[in-house]
Amino acid sequence: MGLQNGKITTSSFVTADVNYLAPTNGRPRTYTFEPPAGEPRSNVVPEPHAVPIHDARPGSDRFTIDEHGFALVRQHSAVADFYDDDNVKSVYYPEAERLLKEITGADRVFVFDHTVRKRVDGVADREGGPRQPVARVHVDHTEKSGLQRVRDLIPNEAEELLKGRVQIINLWRPIRGPLKDSPLAVCDARTVRPDELIGSDLVYPHRVGETYSVKFNPAHQWYYVPDMVPDEILLLKCFDSKKQGVARFAPHTAFIDPTAPQDARPRESIELRTLVFHAN
Repeated sequence: MGLQNGKITTSSFVTADVNYLAPTNGRPRTYTFEPPAGEPRSNVVPEPHAVPIHDARPGSDRFTIDEHGFALVRQHSAVADFYDDDNVKSVYYPEAERLLKEITGADRVFVFDHTVRKRVDGVADREGGPRQPVARVHVDHTEKSGLQRVRDLIPNEAEELLKGRVQIINLWRPIRGPLKDSPLAVCDARTVRPDELIGSDLVYPHRVGETYSVKFNPAHQWYYVPDMVPDEILLLKCFDSKKQGVARFAPHTAFIDPTAPQDARPRESIELRTLVFHAN
């Protein structure tokens, strides 16, 4: 493990394809439901690039959510069944709130949803069956949609809350492990330029969300945590209203690990999305 130009490097890495945004006519857009007649489900075209994805374990204590946009933490959960929504909301949501307050020093944490994913061969995401890993470089929120999330979810307090600092932080963990199939790769936010983040519409039946697709740059520095177990969590920064001195948007994607055994158990994972508030 070492440092090169401020980047944490390790001798252990895999080379794998990650899917960036190919040049496209018009604004990138994806429907979450059956699109209108004559419209494709998505006009987003993947542009795969083979990149080195470094093992983050040797330097895991150096990665921080505010400097790099991600961090690896350990937390044993008392959840009995991550497929039970009620159990997740009653047990895991409070666990996540306590963890993020401890790590970030936040005054308030609001968990606003979660998604469980289980990879099934031949099934596309949002097209029947369980939610699938997202094999596309993206950030869940943007400069615009990050602020809008607060107004949508906590309308009566939004303007007061937005006077302080707000972050959107995802907690991503495997449900079963050690996870070898479709692990999550995270890009060091310091290596991503603002003009490489492309606003993209995610169209729901009654609203339009906005995410970032990402253009390729060979300077991007990618990391993953091999063989993650259920007591490990990757924290992902998906928005920060603070504009100077901190990581604001951390691109991430599922990828196919070429070193994984062919009979690896299909990936099962859960992600929580949270609003993290600081009064100052």
